[in-house]
Amino acid sequence: MKQGFDNEKYLHLQSEKIRERIGCFDNKLYLEFGGKLFDDYHASRVLPGFAPSSKLQMLLELADQAELVIAINADDIEKNKMRGDLGITYDDEVLRLIELYREKGLYVGSVVLTQYQGQTGTAAFRTKLEKRGIPVYCHYRIDGYPKNIPLIVSEEGYGKNDYIVTSRPLVVVTAPGPGSGKMATCLSQLYHEHKRGIRAGYAKFETFPIWNLPLDHPVNMAYEAATADLNDVNMIDSFHLSAYGVSTVNYNRDIEIFPVLNAMFQRIFGSSPYKSPTDMGVNMAGYCITDDEVCREASRQEIIRRYYETIIKHTDQEATEEEVFKIQFLMNTLGISGEDRQAVADARKRAAASGDDCAAIELTDGRLITGQTSELLGSCSAVLLNTLKVIAGIDHDHLLISREALEPIQRLKTQYLGSKNPRLHTDETLIALSISASGNADASRALDALSSLQGCQLHCTSRLSKVDLSTLRKLGLQVTMEPAAAQK
Repeated sequence: MKQGFDNEKYLHLQSEKIRERIGCFDNKLYLEFGGKLFDDYHASRVLPGFAPSSKLQMLLELADQAELVIAINADDIEKNKMRGDLGITYDDEVLRLIELYREKGLYVGSVVLTQYQGQTGTAAFRTKLEKRGIPVYCHYRIDGYPKNIPLIVSEEGYGKNDYIVTSRPLVVVTAPGPGSGKMATCLSQLYHEHKRGIRAGYAKFETFPIWNLPLDHPVNMAYEAATADLNDVNMIDSFHLSAYGVSTVNYNRDIEIFPVLNAMFQRIFGSSPYKSPTDMGVNMAGYCITDDEVCREASRQEIIRRYYETIIKHTDQEATEEEVFKIQFLMNTLGISGEDRQAVADARKRAAASGDDCAAIELTDGRLITGQTSELLGSCSAVLLNTLKVIAGIDHDHLLISREALEPIQRLKTQYLGSKNPRLHTDETLIALSISASGNADASRALDALSSLQGCQLHCTSRLSKVDLSTLRKLGLQVTMEPAAAQK
């Protein structure tokens, strides 16, 4: 796969800038971590070469000074909002992150429930956390947020929120996804720290949008596609342009909240250390792009992938028409369509010729392999085996798994487990392949080729089951599909 981003340079520059920012404040720094602290797959897709764990690697260097506070929006809990790339709800993601951070040696101090109004599901989640010994705090809705500054910066605004007890000088505020209330959590803490006579500071570690790339750069537009449900809009930072005469890019929520942050700093310090939302951020990603066209094309492909994902959500009534229209607008602006994803074109072409559900995989070197539904295998199982044969250099006509090995699994599914579909899902196919590998050298070679699927593109002409989606994602495939149900 072509690389367009220097991850080592990024780690060095970003760590250096964070240390500089920590030095600007004496006793306490609240550092908002935008995006995903762990498994930032969006960044790795639009900036090929970016390691999904880059932010975590930097934070580990400060592990003895840092503690984590995880923010989650109560409305997201009630709506069972999903993390799309992992297929799990935000509340489950919080539990997963706590375990992962602790395994890595990071200290998780607490969880804060934002926009809390005593919602039933959120209250149950709070109880679950507390039973696990995790401190939980609640932050509440404020009328007129973020424009009613006198109310927000008062006892009836931030003053009503719980004060989050912290014990370390660097407090990293992170979340399972966007719109979780990370910045509001930081600002609320600054208010409470000031009441206690503690001089605390704030900084923001946000990867997207990249401030020193053009507004219409595909990398920045891919961020808008990723946050279509939040209606985030990239904008020129008017505060920065006015202060410095330099045009930079930020997004609407940061620009809207800046007067609040500015007013708070003026109340705390007598003056604000920041003249613009761009000043608040610490983001060196734009300096680490080594091949602009590679990142542009990767971002265009990400927008197309988000388009198919949003269509599926709209079909399930989990996304609005406005979200679909917004991504279509971004695609029109860039002059791309759904068929500019090569796996889509090939899968549809074979489906039209065969009359069956089909799937296609594009390898990282550009080769394309297709597969179609049969009596034994679903389309994804078929294309998976075909692709492993290509990678391992095995003749297409050679059977990796014998019919005798597959039929007992089909009988188990239909006769004993009550399934109406006798075809093997991808996980069942891989189990059969692994069993065959013990006595079949080619099957063993095919199994060893699984790691080569990481980062490959897959499209299916029908709706995939949750089992297939989960398996394909675990293999590192970037999956899109049509909303139509699979043919019988």
